[in-house]
Amino acid sequence: MVVGSCELLYMPHPSLSSQTANSLFCLTVAPSQVLQGFAAWQQAGVAIARLGQRPLIVGGSHTLELMQPQWQPLLEQQLQISQAAYTPDCSENTLASLRDAVTAHQADVIIGVGGGKALDAAKLLAYQCQLPVVTVPTSAATCAAWTALSNIYSDQGGFLYDVPLQKCPDLLVLDYALIQTAPQRTLVAGIGDAIAKWYEASVSSGSSEQTLIIAAVQQARVLRDILLQKSAAALQEPGSAVWREVVDATVLLAGVIGGLGGAQCRTVATHAVHNGLTHIPASHQALHGEKVAYGILVQLRLEEMVQGNQLAASARQQLLKFYAEIGLPQTLDALGLGNITLAELRQAAEIACDQKSDLHRLPFRVVPDQLMAAMVSTTTPVEMGRQPVGISSTNQES
Repeated sequence: MVVGSCELLYMPHPSLSSQTANSLFCLTVAPSQVLQGFAAWQQAGVAIARLGQRPLIVGGSHTLELMQPQWQPLLEQQLQISQAAYTPDCSENTLASLRDAVTAHQADVIIGVGGGKALDAAKLLAYQCQLPVVTVPTSAATCAAWTALSNIYSDQGGFLYDVPLQKCPDLLVLDYALIQTAPQRTLVAGIGDAIAKWYEASVSSGSSEQTLIIAAVQQARVLRDILLQKSAAALQEPGSAVWREVVDATVLLAGVIGGLGGAQCRTVATHAVHNGLTHIPASHQALHGEKVAYGILVQLRLEEMVQGNQLAASARQQLLKFYAEIGLPQTLDALGLGNITLAELRQAAEIACDQKSDLHRLPFRVVPDQLMAAMVSTTTPVEMGRQPVGISSTNQES
């Protein structure tokens, strides 16, 4: 179907796990070019001009307003700019409106500026319109600036599905000065989102014999170690060398892992829990990475409950200390969800357990009652054993 000048293209490429010896596939490992450093945006005009002369800048309304003084590098290249806000969310309706904006402006390049949803909207818009795309993250809250993937939400903010893209962005501009202006909470959330790579990839793909997946899993372990060792110091010294290393880890290295390993190294129960929570309106005050960080604890708790996995129990206790140190949420209450109803909790659990959910990359079956039990017992001491307090586990299956 063609809408204006944009063709709707939804052609997911195969993951590494589905490859045969004679099959042909396309790796989407990295952006074509990365400009990285303080004042990187101020030097990006020439690189953007190589991609197009009529950029459409996509971002949130607040971000676009704040960034008005920052368009000078584009104007110096005599680029004809226009801008469009993604609203109310990175949704199908929003994408239809943005395609109209592309046609009206006769845009020949898309620039996404902002957080994860702004960048997802820009990447998918460019993919649909077959245009180059530039990503300019204004925080280190996600690796969306790097990846060949966009998440689609409802207009109300509930996660619906993701769209694998045929390539990573044509240009990523990682300007530390822009990142440093973001609230520190965004970097903390980015740490939570990034560290999940290890806890998901090691479970879903830790036994893989495929070369690139092995590399992705090992990179996830390196990423975890960097964040455990350096995050606290980075948060105390914004702009410092250690802070830049943690920003690089959350925005860049996390994206590399998804590119090398594909979907099976990207999301498991942790992100499935996030996806379920987005359907509770009260969760929208929490950032993506905060919900993901909580989801790691839920996944580890499931491994304890269902498998009696003591390594998972130890990992959860280690993370609880780390979360307390840097300010990541450990419970539903810390996410602002302490007053949700049992019906809302069940709705989130049932969505997370949908038959198409990434949760089923776990090596054991999980049903909603088990997930609900794990969700309310993320801080349970290991000594209390496999049976959480407060939710019946009569349907548990190993």
